[in-house]
Amino acid sequence: MRGSMQSYRKVFVESDLSVASPHRIIQMLFAGALERLAQAKCAIEQGDIAKRGLFMGKAIGIVSGLNGSLNMDAEGDVANNLTRLYDFMIRKMSEANINNDTQAIDEVVVILKTIKEGWDAIPIDKHNLSSYPE
Repeated sequence: MRGSMQSYRKVFVESDLSVASPHRIIQMLFAGALERLAQAKCAIEQGDIAKRGLFMGKAIGIVSGLNGSLNMDAEGDVANNLTRLYDFMIRKMSEANINNDTQAIDEVVVILKTIKEGWDAIPIDKHNLSSYPE
């Protein structure tokens, strides 16, 4: 049953991505990173080193992807500040992974939630999605 639920969820996410706006995709990435961090924290608390490493690796990959998606030319100071925050979070997550440090995970979650809240507050013109930078 668990495998079929995971398969269903994967198909659902893939179909959601195929019709999602760039704004929605970034929202999904934030949610995915936060979910992986919660799973990693749970793995640390349960002493499951393998799962901790798996989930931390996925969270680091998502945050790296968010960092790589920044348009440094068009977004100026905002992009520079975000890249510094993403770099900081990646370092904190790496430390959390090495040291089984749930407090470091909590610090990253606070920052990530703050950025996500800002992103979620951006009004979207559903009729003019061409305003997104390529």
